[in-house]
Amino acid sequence: MLADRRLIAAEGLAKGVAEPAKGRSLWMDAARRFRRNTAAFTSLIVLLTVVAFTLVGPFIARWSIETIDWSVVGSVLSKGMPSIETGHYFGTDEVGRDLYSRVIQGTQVSLMVGMVGSGIAVIVGTLYGATAGYFGGRIDSVMMRFVDILYSIPYMFILILLLIIFGRSFIMLFVGIGLISWLGMARVVRGQTMALKHREFVEAAIATGAKPAAVILRHIVPNLLGIVVVYATLLVPEMILLESFISFLGLGVQEPNTSLGALISEGAQTMQYGTIWQLAFPLFFFVVILFTFFFVGDGLRDALDPKDR
Repeated sequence: MLADRRLIAAEGLAKGVAEPAKGRSLWMDAARRFRRNTAAFTSLIVLLTVVAFTLVGPFIARWSIETIDWSVVGSVLSKGMPSIETGHYFGTDEVGRDLYSRVIQGTQVSLMVGMVGSGIAVIVGTLYGATAGYFGGRIDSVMMRFVDILYSIPYMFILILLLIIFGRSFIMLFVGIGLISWLGMARVVRGQTMALKHREFVEAAIATGAKPAAVILRHIVPNLLGIVVVYATLLVPEMILLESFISFLGLGVQEPNTSLGALISEGAQTMQYGTIWQLAFPLFFFVVILFTFFFVGDGLRDALDPKDR
């Protein structure tokens, strides 16, 4: 009996040595907490479904965004309704163009504007805020006073001025939205950098002779990724809203291209004729994208920094 017990103990000890306990990283814990957040995880699945729809949807479209169905021109209310037989899955607009294809392109453009604009804002704001927070003193004072001056100028006025001077194009829309949206990111990153620059790993890097640029890029910025990711996720809906407002005013994406904001503007103008589908479909995708990004951003914030819940 005693020999059996010793044999079992030896086998357990050998198994424990052979299979050491696996550690969990911060990102693994964050992923586990994010999956437990039902609203955030469901929103992520819905958002990925919308993205997949914009990628797969064009392959099943029977009409292009520019093709006019002359059979419904002048009688959109009776013949331009959503129909599988005619291939107009979402119906047609007031000039006979397929709304399904236009909603797909509008969703692609809005998502692209949100992602690219947010990316530009994150890159510029992170580097600017980290530089100001790391050096501090007069450099920080001058850099942040510049941010305050830009904050005092109406950003919508700047964006409209850029679009008028340099032309209404995709590139200018992306750059313009991104360059006026980095100010909040700069302030957030600056505050976090001032708290990190006195940590032991930063002082050790400085003691080994690392240059300020290397300290910022290799030690400070990587430790800000959690905050940056959360802020970027919450910034995307703001970019989409801004682009939609610009397109609603007629200064955004120009024909034959379109965006969700432009489609909502066109649909609102034709509601009096009873063509509710022209507003319903683009508005549905617009609302779904906004809510999913907000829920995902909120879930990432709770997952990456559970103490602030």
